[in-house]
Amino acid sequence: MTDVREGRVLPVTDLSLVVLVGASGSGKSTFARRHFKPTEIISSDFCRGLVSDDENDQGATKDAFDVLHYIAGKRLAAGRRTVVDATSVQPEARRQLVELARRYDVLPIAIVLDVPENVCAERNAARTDRADMPRRVIQRHIRELRRSLRHLEREGFRKVHVLRGVEDVEQAAVVTEKRFNDLAHLTGPFDIIGDIHGCSAELESLLGKLGYTDGVHPEGRTAVFVGDLVDRGPDSPGVLRRVMAMVKSGNALCVPGNHENKYGRHLRGRKVQHTHGLAETIEQMAGESEEFAAEVREFIDGLVSHYVLDGGRLVVCHAGLPERYHGRTSGRVRSHALYGDTTGETDEFGLPVRYPWAEEYRGRAAVVYGHTPVPEATWLNNTICLDTGAVFGGKLTALRWPERELVDVPAERVWYEPAKPLRSEAPGGQDGRPLDLADVQGRRVVETRHQGRISIREENAAAALEVMSRFAVDPRLLPYLPPTMAPTATSHVDGYLEHPAEAFAQYAQDGVARVVCEEKHMGSRAVALVCRDADAARKRFGVDGPTGSLYTRTGRPFLDDDTLTEEILDRVRTAIGEAGLWDHLETDWLLLDAELMPWSLKASGLLRSQYAAVGAASGAVFPGALAALEGAAARGVDVTGLLSRTRERSADAAAFTEAYRRYCWTTDGLDGVRLAPFQILAVQGRSLAGLPHDEQLTLLDRLVEHDGSGLLQTTRRLYVDTGDPESVRAGVDWWLEMTGRGGEGMVVKPVGALVRDSQGRLVQPGIKCRGREYLRIIYGPEYTRPENLARLRSRFLNHKRSLAIREYALGLEALDRLAEGEPLWRVHEAVFGVLALESEPVDPRL
Repeated sequence: MTDVREGRVLPVTDLSLVVLVGASGSGKSTFARRHFKPTEIISSDFCRGLVSDDENDQGATKDAFDVLHYIAGKRLAAGRRTVVDATSVQPEARRQLVELARRYDVLPIAIVLDVPENVCAERNAARTDRADMPRRVIQRHIRELRRSLRHLEREGFRKVHVLRGVEDVEQAAVVTEKRFNDLAHLTGPFDIIGDIHGCSAELESLLGKLGYTDGVHPEGRTAVFVGDLVDRGPDSPGVLRRVMAMVKSGNALCVPGNHENKYGRHLRGRKVQHTHGLAETIEQMAGESEEFAAEVREFIDGLVSHYVLDGGRLVVCHAGLPERYHGRTSGRVRSHALYGDTTGETDEFGLPVRYPWAEEYRGRAAVVYGHTPVPEATWLNNTICLDTGAVFGGKLTALRWPERELVDVPAERVWYEPAKPLRSEAPGGQDGRPLDLADVQGRRVVETRHQGRISIREENAAAALEVMSRFAVDPRLLPYLPPTMAPTATSHVDGYLEHPAEAFAQYAQDGVARVVCEEKHMGSRAVALVCRDADAARKRFGVDGPTGSLYTRTGRPFLDDDTLTEEILDRVRTAIGEAGLWDHLETDWLLLDAELMPWSLKASGLLRSQYAAVGAASGAVFPGALAALEGAAARGVDVTGLLSRTRERSADAAAFTEAYRRYCWTTDGLDGVRLAPFQILAVQGRSLAGLPHDEQLTLLDRLVEHDGSGLLQTTRRLYVDTGDPESVRAGVDWWLEMTGRGGEGMVVKPVGALVRDSQGRLVQPGIKCRGREYLRIIYGPEYTRPENLARLRSRFLNHKRSLAIREYALGLEALDRLAEGEPLWRVHEAVFGVLALESEPVDPRL
């Protein structure tokens, strides 16, 4: 208990439940307003007014406190400091608040305002709403308060600040202090080291392999130890000496393991059983000085249950920690961090069965821990266990963060026989539990790095679930979906609905000086995941057999024939190898964005049943109709207007038929199939979505050049300076020439790829500008007639553009999560979001 007369500074933890304790009139509300944010304060009087319209209605007290506890619980669950402004002089009232703090694993802190009775009475008398408060009420409050003072810490308050008298209250200063476990401001880089258990030689070898010299890394990296430094191994004092020195010098952090916790109790004279290796540590420490033993005791006493690091992206503890405990402070949190949770059962070796919390983990932070030895450290739902049984003859393992690289050294020998064999694999497999319906159903919000929070509506999620569950490729081979493409602004050039001048003007307005115009191929958007071999696919994506995937922009397989798909992947894989890109990009897999041709590979049914039917009908109807009308005209019948319109429609139909025929040609197996890659999206360990397009296309030219199968096709392009009229004119001319000979059009992209405007907003990653004849397929044979163009120019593009940016941000997020090795459910959260947004109502012709 702190008597504030000694310092008048009140340290209050940033996440805590602060309980103001004082008689009516002691100044609690004034004190709260002076030292805390208005949103942090929950007043019992205010809650009484909420339920009864009268803040002094004592008959509403029970309901008022129900409301107060409910609001406080919601704030604490959200990680918000909460200040309760009520008298709280009665033990029962405080007990409920302490229980509330424990329920949400935050510190309960009491601030006591012990103000003289006459001051309280004078203040109440000055208030019109309390002028008639009996003096005996104040007297009772003060008696109850003073009886409580010596018991507050025993009631469960972790800190008790007592302000004695008006002067102390007025001169007190509240200072916010961070929780001991909150080191989010430390961003590393870190080297997180698993359970050592007295293996001093192995520790020195591993530190050396990580680049440390005498406990110091030349690049300023920080070691983080997950606990269990002692017991079982040959040199616990040596391990303690090294770790303690590194922590003291600021070159390391350490969290406690259950073995340190037990040894610390022994050092404090508590009665503990000398089992599970403790006897060996006691014997080894017997040769050390009393000063060293005292340092060890102080070191262990000062260890914090877990640390939140790197902006909240990393949590390090000994036995693992569910997300609801991250950054929290309670005995329950410390117990889980030290020992984990058990099912209450024992296995055949008589050891407790651990609850598989990691299989259900869905948290944002990566959790790195130890405690339960495994033969190999593997990621499981964004968690990883680094205890690889060094003391049992396994190895000592470290995780380099943020690189997510594992470094290990073998044990010199078996130092201690394990009670049971090490697990053969992590529970739940490489990616943890299968994708869970709860991960995607209902209304959701996806956090993205480039666009903040993106909402997914419940009805859109339901539509995406239908597609994903029934038609999509294996989700393990579906790490990305491309965004919809924003069309260029509607053109007012005579005879054109879309024209590249608008695209260039838009990028110039966004501050993009240089763009690349890429030819749109006569095919369909395709994503190709290509692994170096079956082993690489098995190791990274957990599939047994396929070496990748080839799918549409809605996740469906392009081909029903798996053999043909593998043949396409094999041709691409061979070209990658011949081009030297596996080594150049330091990867065993590539994710490519491309177009697959002809269009009829995917859309043959649509072409034959709808587009071709229109052309066929036109071809059958118009020649006969023209002949009949021309015959009637020859006989002197006045059909001039009708004959003119029929000739126009006949010409439109012929143009329509010619347009769609360009997208269909005969294929036999892979003979006639073409794949035109235009972007490498990601490789092992990194997203390439931000790699400038000129560098991208240079790499892809190299890929196409080394393709001996004839499958791969170059993407033609032209670079344009949006501020140079001559360059813009050249871009327009290139588009006119290409579309004039039947090309589909082009996509205009910022050369810099991932670009923001002057206000920090994402710029469209690409604007499509489709050719005049191609648009006949989209808008119908007669869309170029002036009256139709006038009507079609009233297009509503804003929603389509908004969708394109949101889907782009989700796609970037999926690529980042994929590259960082996050679990499948995290990658698919963003992938699923893209597919869900695709079901938003928007004009499909855009």
